[in-house]
Amino acid sequence: MVVHTNDINNRTIHLTVYGFVENFATVKPERVFLNGPVDKNLSVTLEIIPEEKYPFKILETSALNGNNIRVKLEKNPESKSTQYFLTVKSTAKVKGKYFDSIIVKTDNKIHPEIRIPVLGNIL
Repeated sequence: MVVHTNDINNRTIHLTVYGFVENFATVKPERVFLNGPVDKNLSVTLEIIPEEKYPFKILETSALNGNNIRVKLEKNPESKSTQYFLTVKSTAKVKGKYFDSIIVKTDNKIHPEIRIPVLGNIL
């Protein structure tokens, strides 16, 4: 990172920031790619697992735009930990690319929202 100053002797300062980032949740895959022909049933299922240090329940899921995707959330009843499956399905009817995001609302005050990017490429 470069910081610009009004100091005549030090117009720019190169700044390096180090830190440890803890995961709030494991999301697999981290992004959704829906790629294929318009007449094919395109869908991806994501796995969302809260980290032990930051437990949460998912309160709601939605698409930011919602014109080309539909989302469905399911909780794994057999899992000892909280584990969710989120299926994202393309509803696009025309060829082309689209971008959207899935918004996952949680009950955790530290991280009340998770955003998952979606890229569609309909052939």
